[in-house]
Amino acid sequence: MFDKLKQLYEMKKQADTIKKELEQEVLEVNHGDVTVRINGAQKILNLEYSEGTGSDKIKDAVNKALDEAQKIAAKKMQGMMGGLGGIQDLLKG
Repeated sequence: MFDKLKQLYEMKKQADTIKKELEQEVLEVNHGDVTVRINGAQKILNLEYSEGTGSDKIKDAVNKALDEAQKIAAKKMQGMMGGLGGIQDLLKG
């Protein structure tokens, strides 16, 4: 039982580390005259656009930035997924 709790603690610790890494990873996405700065944790840090830019163009730029941030997060999480297989073992008791 103690070993299983220790494994769970280690997985949580690894997830917290990945989250911190994602928060530090910043990317800038340019889409037309809209620039979005976003981190790997999918938090928008800055949004710049020209006066008169339509809301659809802003929305498209934000969605493109979110897609890129999700790709970064997915790559980071792939490494952790091997460890998540252990969750089934933990739940089996």
